[in-house]
Amino acid sequence: MAKFSGTRAHVYLAMLPVWIIVLVALVGSTVWTFVISLTNSKLLPIYKFNFFHQYELLLKLPAWQVAVTNLIVFGVLFIAICLVFGFIMAIMMDQRIRGEAFFRTVFLYPYAMSFVVTGLVWQWVLNPGFGIQAAVRGLGFESFTFDWIVQPDRAIYILVLAAVWQGSGLVMAILLAGLRGVDEDLWKATRIDGIAKWRVYTSIVLPIIAPMAATATVLLAVSVVKAYDLVVALTGGGPGNATEVPAKFVMENLFARQNVALANAGAIMMLVAVIAILVPMYYARRYMAQKAEA
Repeated sequence: MAKFSGTRAHVYLAMLPVWIIVLVALVGSTVWTFVISLTNSKLLPIYKFNFFHQYELLLKLPAWQVAVTNLIVFGVLFIAICLVFGFIMAIMMDQRIRGEAFFRTVFLYPYAMSFVVTGLVWQWVLNPGFGIQAAVRGLGFESFTFDWIVQPDRAIYILVLAAVWQGSGLVMAILLAGLRGVDEDLWKATRIDGIAKWRVYTSIVLPIIAPMAATATVLLAVSVVKAYDLVVALTGGGPGNATEVPAKFVMENLFARQNVALANAGAIMMLVAVIAILVPMYYARRYMAQKAEA
């Protein structure tokens, strides 16, 4: 028993630096961010508290409202399309097609790129002067127009297009792992019963791989909340503020506009959004696991 206790003491001692880093770098910085958001800090932090004034101001700002609206549109479309495309690609890969390793690498490769690179690539591709529009017009179709990147009412969908191109491969990899875990006897039984394949996937397989789909959804949702580099690289938040998102709003107020308290209030609101996504999904997965065990 003494030896066991000594071993546990060594384990805790070895983990002590990690816990210190977590408490100071993560918890400490989060608490400090919240404290500064309760002040009237501008260029430098000051500790003259006005409590929730910054949050009231933030919620009334048209720029913040536009950023949140854009984030909702971007997030809903990005997550939904990624899940659908990822599921379709996973089904394709699950058919043991020839060259599966090659196609799996091709589909997953965009996710290995940073959002900055993705944004710059798609900015070049979609530029009306020398991108898709110019290429098609060069083939003789002079009336062809594809200038969504400079259209305020359509630019947000360009962000969705670029993000889906990068993120759907991750969903494919996660769901493919789930599909490969489905018992082969189940497929044999459905073939014997003559059940249509699409019905098997939607009514039987999809509920089985629901935990993998939930994991993919969480990863995509977190990417949505902290979306910044893709926006800056692809559209810069424009045209106008058509593609402004909360993360860009926070960074601009923190560095360019020198409004530290307002930026920190925005950051805390983003943290609340992440918690609002993760906590219900955590309890839903826990409930499903307990129900499966029962």
